[in-house]
Amino acid sequence: EVQLVESGGGVVQPGGSLRLSCEASGLSFDDLGIGWFRQAPGTEREAVSCIAVSDGSTYYTNVAKGRFTISRDNAKKTVYLQMNSLKPEDTAVYYCAANVPWNPSWLLPEIYTYWGQGTQVTVSS
Repeated sequence: EVQLVESGGGVVQPGGSLRLSCEASGLSFDDLGIGWFRQAPGTEREAVSCIAVSDGSTYYTNVAKGRFTISRDNAKKTVYLQMNSLKPEDTAVYYCAANVPWNPSWLLPEIYTYWGQGTQVTVSS
């Protein structure tokens, strides 16, 4: 059974940090492209970042550049999203998604086969 399990969400003040985790099971981890998406109420799901597990190449959208860092731990089959300098507009449910193999159209939610259940991130004073 394929599973992606996110964790690490929570409530943080503006300017704070959180680290999200996405643990994958039931897949060959080295073959994956894993993306992070987020969705706020009333908005479409938007891409945040992606990593090609095989070579560690990383990709970011403008919302993430300079503040978020994606990384992986192959031994733990886990991808992380370190989020710094958080803003109220970062409030959303964050999802990780996986595709085999990494796809250059990584911004598009529809190219991903597997999704996690999501973790809530709330940035509020």
